[in-house]
Amino acid sequence: MKKRSWMTLGVALTVLATVWLAGCSSKEGGNGNGASGEPASGTASALESIKSRGKLVVGVKYDTKLFGLKDPASGNVEGFDVDIAKALAKELLGDETKIELKEVTSKTRIPMLNNNDIDIIVATMTITEERKKEVDFSDVYFKAGQSLLVKKGSPIKSINDIKKGTKVLAVKGSTSVDNIKAKAPDATILEFDNYQDAFSALKAGQGDTLTTDNAILYGMAVQDPNFEVVGEPFTDEPYGIAIKKGATDLLNSVNAGLKKLHDSGEYDKIYEKWIGKAPSGE
Repeated sequence: MKKRSWMTLGVALTVLATVWLAGCSSKEGGNGNGASGEPASGTASALESIKSRGKLVVGVKYDTKLFGLKDPASGNVEGFDVDIAKALAKELLGDETKIELKEVTSKTRIPMLNNNDIDIIVATMTITEERKKEVDFSDVYFKAGQSLLVKKGSPIKSINDIKKGTKVLAVKGSTSVDNIKAKAPDATILEFDNYQDAFSALKAGQGDTLTTDNAILYGMAVQDPNFEVVGEPFTDEPYGIAIKKGATDLLNSVNAGLKKLHDSGEYDKIYEKWIGKAPSGE
């Protein structure tokens, strides 16, 4: 009897210890936010974690005029994507200043999202079937098309002028690289980490043309009027806001926010501020 009693007591103590440790683990896990308030992870929903933290962490470009460009003098990041992100912060949290912007490039944005460094990506990101395997996308919030930027007077007037030996500059991790390889397989492709590096290389004569979405190229042409966008767009590039896979509540809220921006006319105001007159149905 004594031996059986001691065994029973031992089992009971083991169960109690397990329950106590589980409770401690639950307290340490909190609501899915780390001590530094990093983007959502853990058991709490993405949207709940953002609201608990009190700010939306957004990945934006720092090198793309008209969409996301950092002013070296003021340190401010401005552009169409930035204003869309602020408007979404207002819809989700009631205040457009409850936002933190983090720099992303075409190459780093998906890894940063999946590593919980950011909550959403608003960074001239084309929706593709391949990318849908890694992230979820919002409804389309901007329609672009791939084009070419050349120095004025260049013999290149369209995609049909890209021949063998033509040096085409592009950015790593962008859909533009795959598209130009498909459209002009004999061209020599030189890839850069970001748009400013690629544009600097074009201005230095390291390539014959630079290719990416026309909206981005127009921003470069504004920076330096010695360059121009030529030819008709040769792809469709629908931009979407990328969200971590499975964060359905956040995705639904972002789509609802975008719809509200359209319905209220706020979207058109942002579009006209940075791009020009908003096309019907945009």
